[in-house]
Amino acid sequence: MRLSKNNNTPLRYFTYILECADKTLYVGCTNNLEKRLREHNGAKNGAHYTKIRRPVILKHSEKFRSLAKARAREAEIKRWTRKQKIAFLRKNS
Repeated sequence: MRLSKNNNTPLRYFTYILECADKTLYVGCTNNLEKRLREHNGAKNGAHYTKIRRPVILKHSEKFRSLAKARAREAEIKRWTRKQKIAFLRKNS
């Protein structure tokens, strides 16, 4: 497990699902969920997909100890249909 340079705490990674203003869903992965959400909603370095569909709302997030596991989960969710993602969000809200 990698540790942060500042305080030797374990790094955390997140897989997340956003709902865009046009009701589409966006799935992503990050090591700083709050910062990434701010980027999606206002910064120049947000994903192009969400940049043109603002504002976005965080609908779900999951925490992982490794980037590999977070990326694997992101890939898994991205393979789901929209209907499956909506059912998952309803079940887990």
